[in-house]
Amino acid sequence: MTNNVNKLLEVKNLTLGYKVYEGYLKVINNVSLDLYYGEKIGLIGESGCGKTTTMKAIMGILPSNAVIQGGEILYKGVDLLKISKKEMDKIRKKNISMIFQDPALALNPVFKIREQFYDKIKYCSENKLTRTEVHNLSIKFLKDAALPEPDRILDSYPFQLSGGMKQRVIIGMSLVSANELLIADEPGTSLDVTIEDQIMRLLKSIVDQKGISIILISHALGTVRKFVDRVYVMYAGTIVEFGPTQEIFSNPKHPYTALLLSSVPRLGGKEVSKGIPGVVPNYLNPPKGCRFVTRCPYKMDICEYETPKMYEVGKDHYAACFHYK
Repeated sequence: MTNNVNKLLEVKNLTLGYKVYEGYLKVINNVSLDLYYGEKIGLIGESGCGKTTTMKAIMGILPSNAVIQGGEILYKGVDLLKISKKEMDKIRKKNISMIFQDPALALNPVFKIREQFYDKIKYCSENKLTRTEVHNLSIKFLKDAALPEPDRILDSYPFQLSGGMKQRVIIGMSLVSANELLIADEPGTSLDVTIEDQIMRLLKSIVDQKGISIILISHALGTVRKFVDRVYVMYAGTIVEFGPTQEIFSNPKHPYTALLLSSVPRLGGKEVSKGIPGVVPNYLNPPKGCRFVTRCPYKMDICEYETPKMYEVGKDHYAACFHYK
């Protein structure tokens, strides 16, 4: 897939950070990724590596202390970083939606689901709807999210629902505006494994039926392997490898990717996974060259002072490592 015409989203050399008391956190460093119409991509990496920050930049919901230093976020050719708040609101109303990690925090605890769902539909609708029309749409979206007894759900407060039901409510709400792109940020993090599997099956069914694109952030690598077409591997605010899903999992090329995949616990394993030695670098003063240099078992002198570019290591498979120079 190399045809630019088929690209729905293109992030180019995005660089941003956060102003904090100690100084400036250099979090996202020249991140680039592509998403095609109808495609499912995964974004994997350790906690704190910048996955959610990148998605918030796409959505235009970064906190006030964030500073975008450079790059572009092209949505159907339009740079989202240069449009007005009104234009961005219009895109969020009709085209893009995001499912956040914790459904309990995404729902207001003092309002019933009905009020929150109605408000979302009214906000996203271009036409003035009657209360009956809003109600019928709410029922439809809850059914699309595989929720039984939608009328009872609408009449409930968030605390009266289980974690899995709250997540389905959030998915239902996201469908109101996710006509082209759905961003799912750890949609199963707060759920047990069986419910998480149900949620992922539901998401796959929805995006396949509607033909929409999805960006999935997940620590559940087995889920990512089954769910997405391509994978981007992120480390300390940089993309270190990307390619077709099965190629990444069966033939990882970047040292970080290989160590990350080998850290996954396996049933019946004879020994406990050792994980990756060392810690993610401090964003106040990250390494000048490759950000993985402080933990890499194969580092070379050049890695200390020069940032590696992406080298082609297979068909549609790229890794940012000087070993492939």
